[in-house]
Amino acid sequence: MTEQRVQRRLAAILAADVVGYSALMQRAEEATYAEFERLKRELIEPSLSRHEGRLIKTTGDGALAEFASPLSAMRCAVEIQDHLASGGSPLRLRVGLNLGDVIVGQDGDLYGDGINIAVRLEGAADPGGILISEKVYSEVEGKLDVGFEDRGEQQLKNISKPVRAFAVRAGAFSALSDRLSAAPPLPDKPSIGVLPFENMSGDPEQEYFADGMVEEIITALSRFKWLFVIARNSSFTFKGRAVDIKEVGRRLGVRYVLEGSVRKASGKVRITGQLIDAVTGAHIWADRFERDLTDIFALQDEVTAAVVSAIQPKLLQTEIAMATRRRPENLTAYDYYLRALPQFYLSTREGLAEAIRLAHRALELDPQFGPVAALAAGCHMQSVFFGYAIDPKFEHKEAVRLFRLALSLDDSDPDILAWAAIISAFMVGDCESSVEMADRAVALNPNSLLAWGSRGQVYRIAGLLEEALRSFERAIRTSPVDPRLHLTLVGMAQALIELRRFDEAIVAGKKALRQSPSFSPAYRCLASAFAHLGRDAEAREAATRVLELDPAFTISAGIARGGTAKLVIEGLRKTGLPE
Repeated sequence: MTEQRVQRRLAAILAADVVGYSALMQRAEEATYAEFERLKRELIEPSLSRHEGRLIKTTGDGALAEFASPLSAMRCAVEIQDHLASGGSPLRLRVGLNLGDVIVGQDGDLYGDGINIAVRLEGAADPGGILISEKVYSEVEGKLDVGFEDRGEQQLKNISKPVRAFAVRAGAFSALSDRLSAAPPLPDKPSIGVLPFENMSGDPEQEYFADGMVEEIITALSRFKWLFVIARNSSFTFKGRAVDIKEVGRRLGVRYVLEGSVRKASGKVRITGQLIDAVTGAHIWADRFERDLTDIFALQDEVTAAVVSAIQPKLLQTEIAMATRRRPENLTAYDYYLRALPQFYLSTREGLAEAIRLAHRALELDPQFGPVAALAAGCHMQSVFFGYAIDPKFEHKEAVRLFRLALSLDDSDPDILAWAAIISAFMVGDCESSVEMADRAVALNPNSLLAWGSRGQVYRIAGLLEEALRSFERAIRTSPVDPRLHLTLVGMAQALIELRRFDEAIVAGKKALRQSPSFSPAYRCLASAFAHLGRDAEAREAATRVLELDPAFTISAGIARGGTAKLVIEGLRKTGLPE
């Protein structure tokens, strides 16, 4: 029997507990318990959410949390201690921080010295203080406006080697009070909080359904790594309260707020939702969903997918519009990325050239920006396949280099996997790994047009045409008004031609042209499908448009790459297009 491999990862760990908790409980048990529960609910959990921490566990008098970066953990610790130092609570905490290797248990709990050192540092911290390991210190020193005191080597209980520790210098919390007690600043990416949906059924027992709906939506939105999503614990602090959306946005530190209601009656359920810009109060999107009340959990999944599919492109469109209005001197890597997207969506020679320029500028500013590396790779690939490339060999090489770079930066991002799958299939010819990456992309984000569109293209290239069509249809259902839809429709048209469903291929090709009238690959599909049906005049007309849009087009350069395209090529040859 093979041994199960132990999963490990590097993590920043925060350990906290209440100073003198046992004595406090003896003096005023109920009041102490209630105050610590309030602190967890109103201070610790919201602070963890703002700094992208994950609560591992709580004990009667403490908490243990994980962060992806030591800087985030440090900011969270300082924020919590600063709040307590301002006199808002009779309780004080000790906090320990460590950066180390941890073992991930099957239950999601963490184990190992990475955890143990944080716990022991917390025990050695001053009341109301923060004690950090040298590893954390080396990552955060100079990046926060706090001082540190070197406490030297600490011999911690049950830890074999001494650990050098640093304490945040006394007085730092009060010096930071005004800044850290202010509303959290908006993140440098789109941010959203999902409020508890109002149960309008008149039946308190249906509360679980409304809450479950919101939790599913939060989970689904969290799959988008370009989106900052407030955790459920913070959002639910507003449950049952009349709220001002602008105040909610300010307190949670988010730009957008999603609110809604659930009404169940007569065998049906009606869910309404609206997305609001919390800064301006403007309504960005609103819709209503009504379904038969059969399988309650399947219904939750269905409505969640519909809501997320509707608001995700709306959010991105709003962010793109804001980026184009910003003054050029204020641009950041993320702004360049947002500006590149609408140029990419145009699918024109000029649009792709500008998208490549902007994406490369973003990478210069942030070489670790995986999604923009993947976008740049996709632009280079499309430049070759649409016939726009001045130097196809160079663009081919860049597409492969950049998709591999993107994968090395983050091989768990569904958009990166989707781009990598397409480019690997088209430009490397590795269908096996492409199918695996495309499947992972849709598993990670089943609400992504890019992921499903990628899967369709990869399965088409692999010759699995029926499965390719199912993927394309799912892509269209996921985002029916997406600006990239013409790419999906052309992939569908190519698969339909190979299945000899020429009339349906023409329908798909014409739909693609209605969205992007100058999209040469759509005319190629129409030329081939018309030729197979013997509609020679329409085939020649489509072929003429191919050459008008791409005068250097040849069948061998434009089509005969990557997988099953035999009937597409056969139809193009009938039109007389150059070999």
